[in-house]
Parts: sequence; structure tokens; C-alpha cells
Amino acid sequence: MDPINIIVGLNIIATFGANVSGAKKGLRTKIGVAKEKPDTYLQNFPLVLSTLALIGLILGVFQIGTLDYSDEYTIIRLIGVAVYVIFSWVQVWSFKTLGESYSQEILIKKNHQLITKGPFRILRHPQYVSQILIDLGGAAATLSFIVAPIALIEIPFLIMRASIEEKLLAKYFGEQFSAYKKRSGFFIPFIG
Repeated sequence: MDPINIIVGLNIIATFGANVSGAKKGLRTKIGVAKEKPDTYLQNFPLVLSTLALIGLILGVFQIGTLDYSDEYTIIRLIGVAVYVIFSWVQVWSFKTLGESYSQEILIKKNHQLITKGPFRILRHPQYVSQILIDLGGAAATLSFIVAPIALIEIPFLIMRASIEEKLLAKYFGEQFSAYKKRSGFFIPFIG
């Protein structure tokens, strides 16, 4: 089996355990009570796209739905695997930093806290930026023609989802969120 695909496959397994704990917290949120939860297709659609990208990436590890691996793509694949591995762990770091404020849904919890530490110190949505880079990096690493279009399609939906989250955070945290917004970036550090 291809060494880059082995790295991708091992990373999928390694990060899966870390992400399962986040999914369990998200499930508890569905059972718990929220102050406000917008009714929008953006609650689920980006998650569906991310799941499809993960399935496509797993297929890509087994060279299903990929271009032929030739030496001319080696640099692209190496950059892709580096981006994939780094940002999959940045995403795990983001989930862990959110702690009890983490949810798979767009909502404000009863005891919600504005998180401004860890990766949130410089970026307001590191989990979404990471998801985009994970999928693009994974597509490049495996040369997957299944994952690449899904990754591109998910970008505007994750931006729209983040915008809805920002409106909720501004509503509930007011000046505290405004001050945080001035010193952090939306999707690019220190910009937006």
C-alpha cells in the first residue's frame, strides 16, 4: 500500500477517537436545553458534506475514486498529507478547547461561555477552517476526485454557518463578543 495513504489511514483512526468524544457532547446537547437554536438547513447540511468527504477519503486510502499515482504528483501529495495531518489535529484541539460549549449544532446553551483561548485566540472558527483544509489536504494527499469537489462545495456552507453562529454570539455576548471580534479573524487570522 502507498505510504502516504497509510499515513492518512492511520490519522483517520487516530483522530476518530478524539472526534467521537466531541460527537458525544453534541448528542448530549440535543438532549439538553438550549437558550436559542436557529431552525436552518445549515444545522445539518455541512455535517453531511463533511461525512461524505470522510467516506470519500477512506475510499481514497484504498485508491478508490483517485487519480493514478505518478511521480509528478508527489509534491502535491506530500503537501496535502502535511496539511491534512496538521489541521485534523488543530480541529481536535478546537473541539477540546470548546469543552462544554461545544455542540454539533448552531445554538446558545444555558451556561454558554465565549471561548477566546487556544486556537480561538486568533481565529473565531478554527474548527471550520480546519474542516476545509482537512478535506482539501486529504483530497490532495490521496488524489481523490470524490473528496475534492465535496471540499469545494462545503466552503460556502461553512462560511454561512459561521456567520449564523456569529450573529448568535453577538446577540448573547454583546460587547464581549465585539471586543473579541476586533482581535481575532473570521476564517483567516486577524482578518475579518
